[in-house]
Amino acid sequence: MKASETSLRPVIEGTKQYVVPLFQRTYTWDTREWDMLWRDVEEVSTTEDGRAHFIGSIVTMPTQSVPQGVAKYLLIDGQQRLTTVYILLAAIRDAARGQPGTLAAGIDDLLLTNRYETGNDALKLLPTQGDRQAFMEIMANAAEIQPGQIAKSYRFFERKLRGWPVGQLEAIRNAITERLTLVSITLDREDNPYLIFESLNAKGRPLSQSDLIRNYFFMRLPQDRQDTLYQSLWTPMEDALGADLTEYIRHFLMKDGVVVKQGDVYTVLKSNADQKKEPEEVIDYLKSLTRFASYYSMLLRPDSTSTEGIPQRLRRLNRIEVTTAYPLLLNFLDRRAEGSLADDEFAEILDVIENFLIRRFVCGVPTNPLNKIFPAVLVQAATFDSLVTGVKTSLRTRGYPKDAEFRDRLVSSNLYGGGDRIQKTKIILERLEASFANKEVVPFDSLTIEHVMPQTLTDWWREHLGQHWEVTHELLLNTLGNLTITAYNSPLSNRDMDDKRAIFATSHLDLNRYFTACVRWDEEAIRRRADSLAERALTIWPSFGPEANDAEGATSGVTGRTPIAVHILGQRFSVGTWRDVAQRTLEAIADLDEDRLVALTRQYPRFVGWDPSKFRSSRSLRNGLFMEVNLSAAAIHQFCVQATEGAEWSADEWRVDLADD
Repeated sequence: MKASETSLRPVIEGTKQYVVPLFQRTYTWDTREWDMLWRDVEEVSTTEDGRAHFIGSIVTMPTQSVPQGVAKYLLIDGQQRLTTVYILLAAIRDAARGQPGTLAAGIDDLLLTNRYETGNDALKLLPTQGDRQAFMEIMANAAEIQPGQIAKSYRFFERKLRGWPVGQLEAIRNAITERLTLVSITLDREDNPYLIFESLNAKGRPLSQSDLIRNYFFMRLPQDRQDTLYQSLWTPMEDALGADLTEYIRHFLMKDGVVVKQGDVYTVLKSNADQKKEPEEVIDYLKSLTRFASYYSMLLRPDSTSTEGIPQRLRRLNRIEVTTAYPLLLNFLDRRAEGSLADDEFAEILDVIENFLIRRFVCGVPTNPLNKIFPAVLVQAATFDSLVTGVKTSLRTRGYPKDAEFRDRLVSSNLYGGGDRIQKTKIILERLEASFANKEVVPFDSLTIEHVMPQTLTDWWREHLGQHWEVTHELLLNTLGNLTITAYNSPLSNRDMDDKRAIFATSHLDLNRYFTACVRWDEEAIRRRADSLAERALTIWPSFGPEANDAEGATSGVTGRTPIAVHILGQRFSVGTWRDVAQRTLEAIADLDEDRLVALTRQYPRFVGWDPSKFRSSRSLRNGLFMEVNLSAAAIHQFCVQATEGAEWSADEWRVDLADD
């Protein structure tokens, strides 16, 4: 390795060419960097003290010994700076055209091109494929330049130089060639340019992990095949995935059952590929990466496949934000492509995954373990004769809610809420509507969720709901029984039920035609609809797990049934009444998070608060709060469900044992 400080002139003069390796990213400098270089050059050009200005370093490596013709060097580092210098020189050349003197011709012949060479060899700098066309057009002073950062850079400097007399242009040229200095590092042939590049702390923008991966692959490949392999294997991935490329590579690495953190993508892939000793092995690994990228593109854009039923299923999974399942799905798409997994089997696996996720969402099961659950499924599923059976067997042992838990939470939970709850609840409502198998296709994209009993109650609604309207509104507003989907959200608003019923009567949705027979819309009616929809939901997302121990699961239909124990975060507490259940639950919430219990006083003022006079009949809690106890079993149970949801407890972390009927 040789290093020397030098001006730019000896770097860019002479018959030579700097080749930007294919493993390098494309040109990325923008206005900030262009302006910084321009200010430096302009300042140097107007000072007479002869002081030089240091602009960094370049690292090059000779690619071959050429006794005659163009000496070529790989430009390992400094691509952004050197490319910008050449573009600025071209802008000076073009500004000097038509003016007296030989400035334009001198720049062209001595600094920008190898005058007596042809084709690509005529260029002093040969950028990577993505930038090459625009750069060549600038060097040739073409009328049109391919859009992109290269063209933007040229236009930036062209505007700066517009109208400058030749004397000032010469001063700028001289400042660039004579007074901009850099450290030129030339590697020996036995040096490893990949390791040098990997360890450099360049002044430019940090490389993404996909940049480093591209670097790694193409430094491992024979130079005479790099261009072809870049075009046939790497470019299709970049074009198809763009900004998603690094995340795709992470999921590709996870498809074999390992968990890869987002910051470890490059190191894990490098460790895997380092085991490939021969170039053909590296090429095969890159081919595999490219093949799976086409599957990943299908996951991101399901409409790219025309197989009936599969795009709709993939779109739903994407709306559930199921990227954690992508490593698993990549394997299934590969088997589907090779013919070992039929389309109907793949569709059924997608249904199983949706089933698994919807049940867990409704039952409040945390999502954070999913990135470890899905990559490991294939290992177990592959031991079964049928992959569908294997996937079901694996997932049903990984926090899969039973029918009773699912049904109970479906009718009791606040489905409508912040974060991703609205999107997932809309999917549930869409699936319920589709289950009616109406021949008329409904475009769900234009529909939004509507609260039948409105979020803001009018005097009419308070009277309509009856004496305990506050309890009904607090408990049932955001539950399944009170929600539907419609395109008439604004016209419906908080109108009375008679007006809403007339609007619903014009709807093409079976979910809404239901209301045409509803004279009243109160607690009883809301619960009745919730029960009906829950039964339908059990047919849409039927259990694929063992149901033998449902009695140990959640409660379903608590009216007239006596609680004997409540399970809270792994502990069992004996109880004799539903009031005991509520007290144990609220005090457990207070023990873990006092602020959460205080928040309940604002969210459910008819159920818990500081003033006992506001309740019909109250019971005191350990921390001085009071709770309403003059409530039905169904109301207390539903309040406890919603309170524990707010505490982020799942159906498995809070459940009630009931006495046998």
